[in-house]
Amino acid sequence: MRRLGGEQLRNALISGIHRVIGEQDELNRINVFPVADGDTGTNLSLSVGAALPLLERDASPHLGTLLAALADALLDASRGNSGAILAQFFLGVSDAVGERENLTTYTFGKAVAAGAEFARSAIAEPREGTMLSVIAAFGRSIRRQVADEDQEDFRPLFDSALAASEDALAKTPEQLDVLRRAGVVDAGAQGFVALIAGMTGFLRDGRIAERPERALTAMAPALVMEAGPEGANLQYCIECIVSAADIDRRKLREALSAIGDSVVVAGTARKAKVHAHADDPEAVFAIARRHGSLSSEKADDMRQQQDSSRDTARRFAVITDSAADISDTDLEDFDIHVVPLRIQFGEHAFLDKVSLTNDAFFARLAATDVHPTTSQPALGDYRRQFQFLASHYPDVVSISVSARASGTFQAAQTAAGHVDATGRIHVIDSHNASLGQGQLVVHAARCARDGRDVEDTLDDLRRLIPVTQSFAIIGDLAYAVRGGRVPGWVKSVADLLNLVPVIRTVRDGRVATAGFLFGRRNRLRKFARFVSRRAIDGPVDIAVGHAACPDDARRLEAHLRERLGTVARSSVTEIGAAFGVHGGPDTLVVALQPARPADGGAD
Repeated sequence: MRRLGGEQLRNALISGIHRVIGEQDELNRINVFPVADGDTGTNLSLSVGAALPLLERDASPHLGTLLAALADALLDASRGNSGAILAQFFLGVSDAVGERENLTTYTFGKAVAAGAEFARSAIAEPREGTMLSVIAAFGRSIRRQVADEDQEDFRPLFDSALAASEDALAKTPEQLDVLRRAGVVDAGAQGFVALIAGMTGFLRDGRIAERPERALTAMAPALVMEAGPEGANLQYCIECIVSAADIDRRKLREALSAIGDSVVVAGTARKAKVHAHADDPEAVFAIARRHGSLSSEKADDMRQQQDSSRDTARRFAVITDSAADISDTDLEDFDIHVVPLRIQFGEHAFLDKVSLTNDAFFARLAATDVHPTTSQPALGDYRRQFQFLASHYPDVVSISVSARASGTFQAAQTAAGHVDATGRIHVIDSHNASLGQGQLVVHAARCARDGRDVEDTLDDLRRLIPVTQSFAIIGDLAYAVRGGRVPGWVKSVADLLNLVPVIRTVRDGRVATAGFLFGRRNRLRKFARFVSRRAIDGPVDIAVGHAACPDDARRLEAHLRERLGTVARSSVTEIGAAFGVHGGPDTLVVALQPARPADGGAD
């Protein structure tokens, strides 16, 4: 094989990507650098897997066109350090290939060298012992074979380059002390070797490696390692895409390096993929926003991922969307994972409760005439977290805001169907919202913490969903009118008659008007009386939520305790944007759920 054309490259890449997906769980297990959060396999699988539809679409593609489309697809889909580096490598290869229809070993060697240089240029602080080292070894082997051995056949070229890559991979523990202490090679570097091994196998015998239906390696907890000083104490893995006419990637990289680490800025002058580890996602997004418009913002909690990847006691993981309002204490104590909704204030987009806190949301809402909108999480946000959790747990329980109120449930179902991992994903419609959804999530997470079986927990949820109740009085109907949820005449009538509407979730998942309070005076006592008359019998767990009015929430909780009798568990927390956007500041929410028999009393 003296020339490499589009069809051969296409099939070789498909074979290599299948190998990467097949090694997903092992790559997660050995992931200790730069942070031991057990997600390198997930990130690489999602990154390269996104290119499969492109590669499978055309059996005889033009090589230059194929590489350009592949590089762009990888840039959009790249996740984590390794995904961003790989995307940058292919961008460099594509630039060097240009419009060529095929490659000789010589032109291929030049393209790989350009890709290796391009990948290294994207990293703020390049480190040896990572994917960069293996990419460099791969390129050096090809250049040496072409220059010193006059190698013109792609088959032995790839065989020797694969051997050189494997040798470089074996040396990564000598280059990074954290790998040596853990007794592993670098996960991202091993992912690159898997890609090259799959490509080499196809070029050698013409067979595309089979894509596993699920990642086939046995699930195992990620190695328990202290990852060292490199970003070990930073909380979020943050990414976004920056688009502009002329992006100065060097200045963007330098600005990000001042507030975080593991900074990668991959891409071109028109579109760049940003990756950084930092404690403040909005600070990263604000810097990126100064260089262009943003899209595909995401921020994953690495500390929670580290804990999850090492947790062998729980039989399943619990995840929800940020429409569920849950106290910070419960989120932390019960290890609940959250996929953030998107909030749009005019031209500025935020991740709910991540890059925009509840307090900041209500302050911005009160200070601007621009009414925000909320939207369901992107499919990729769900798939990324599902992929990670289903690689570390045998089951994942996802509880969504009511499908009658949002497309979030459908998005979760769709994403679950596109996950390649060993764990099963159970997507549940809560038929609820805000605190009611949150109570269902907390119940499932407590079951997980207590070591209960997932099937028993699902039975519990099916029993609890119809009897979990949520009630709310909104602070100002003007916000609901501005958002299009309530006609203007309803506010006019309510103001004229001095009425306070009470809304609630009903069993089919709709949010509907339940009645009215007459007059705003003593509204807390009136609201408590309204709720108690409609409450379920027996001991209950209650949750009270507020939009920037904590004192009112605590008084409301006291009134409810007086009227409801036995309250097994109660909590007071803020509500977020998903519900607060329609009621504004001073909105109050109450949720009730039958108490667990084991609770027995207040806590």
